[in-house]
Amino acid sequence: MGEQPIFSTRAHVFQIDPTTKKNWVPTSKHAVTVSYFFDSTRNVYRIISLDGSKAIINSTITPNMSFTKTSQKFGQWADSRANTVYGLGFSSEGHLVKFADKFSEFKEAARLAKEKSQEKMELTSTPSQSAPGDLQSPLTPESINGTDDERVTPDTPQHTEARAEPSQNALPFSHSSSSINKHWEAELAALKGNNAKLTAALLESTANVKQWKQQLAAYQEEAERLHTRVTELECVSGQTTVIKSQKTELNQTIEELELALKAKEEELEQLKVEVESANEFQSQKDSLTQKLQDTESRNQTLEAQLSDLEQRLESNQQEREAFRKSLRSLLELLDGKIFELTELRDTLAKLIEGS
Repeated sequence: MGEQPIFSTRAHVFQIDPTTKKNWVPTSKHAVTVSYFFDSTRNVYRIISLDGSKAIINSTITPNMSFTKTSQKFGQWADSRANTVYGLGFSSEGHLVKFADKFSEFKEAARLAKEKSQEKMELTSTPSQSAPGDLQSPLTPESINGTDDERVTPDTPQHTEARAEPSQNALPFSHSSSSINKHWEAELAALKGNNAKLTAALLESTANVKQWKQQLAAYQEEAERLHTRVTELECVSGQTTVIKSQKTELNQTIEELELALKAKEEELEQLKVEVESANEFQSQKDSLTQKLQDTESRNQTLEAQLSDLEQRLESNQQEREAFRKSLRSLLELLDGKIFELTELRDTLAKLIEGS
């Protein structure tokens, strides 16, 4: 089956700054899909996120990892293999809680899978541990030539049998004993040669084993790299539907942004019209302000003239009041003179009548 997504969500992805180890550096311009993947062949859980075709998160969950909530919408975890700290910013607290619960669940599953794999390795390693001893034991000099006691043992029965009947066949026994000794000496020389050859072969095989181990380590690294690449390609192919949905969402977002942009452009045109009208109002205000200043200066002039006229009017009123007083005094004087003339007339008339 390969690696399959088992849970997905959307979040903004961050990584810790490798230089300062304090500041967060955004690795995605917008919210992207973050998925949990499970590899059934290796019993491995991973967190993977793609920004287009670039993998911005590729973190294998281990039992030692822990997901920490630093705020209501932000969480982080450290990946020692990638030598970094990942951070996720969610749109709501509910998404953060669900992601953290899944992290704990899959971390426990990874721990159980690791324990099972260790038990299997222990069971398989128990019979294999005896194999090297079985392979090496025939190559030792003692196992090829035998020990000192074992090498003497084949000759012992011949001497024993010879001593059992010394009187009957002494001469034949001496000839057979010398031939047997020559035979065993030749056998021993052949075994020593074989022992030297096997020792040289053992040393050569040991050197070859070391070389094979180095080649095996290199092949394992290459296989791991290829497996990682295949997994990334499987993730890319497995997330085709997710990428299509992301593309649809992005198209919808672009349409919404275009509509918002049109609305902003219309609003900008309205603002330009309002600015032009405001400029006209400003020019009108400036002209009215100038007219008001001219009117105020004229008003000040008129007020000065008015105060001058008031002063003149007051002085004229005072002069008129004085003129009235003088006229009254003249009228009173004239009345007295008229009264005197009347009396004089009457007196003259009486005098004329009396004469």
